Amino acid sequence: MQLQGAVLFVRDLERMAAFYRDVLGLTPIAEGRSEVWAPFDAGGVRFGLHVTPRERLGDVDASAAPKPREGNPLRLDFLVPDVESEVARLEGLGVSVLRKPWGACHGVDPEGNVFGLGSV
Repeated sequence: MQLQGAVLFVRDLERMAAFYRDVLGLTPIAEGRSEVWAPFDAGGVRFGLHVTPRERLGDVDASAAPKPREGNPLRLDFLVPDVESEVARLEGLGVSVLRKPWGACHGVDPEGNVFGLGSV
């Protein structure tokens, strides 16, 4: 078995697509893009953003500042050449970074999803 990709369900597709494209540098894939789906090439693995159906959102306020959801059962981890340089770049762009006591660094996307940063 081989992992083909990962899907992240989101409230605001355009905002999240811009973040993963412009801030994290993932390459958008035009084929298959729709108003509810945004696929990306994430370095050999496909990554997609899918709009969460409104009926599943309930009365969630999409404009409210999200809290980091560190308890999610899944975290996306990204490899970067230099973690400290990447942390400085992300913080300079206003991305929240969580520094862990054991030395790990995790970023937080605009909807509160936590992603890991590791060195190549």
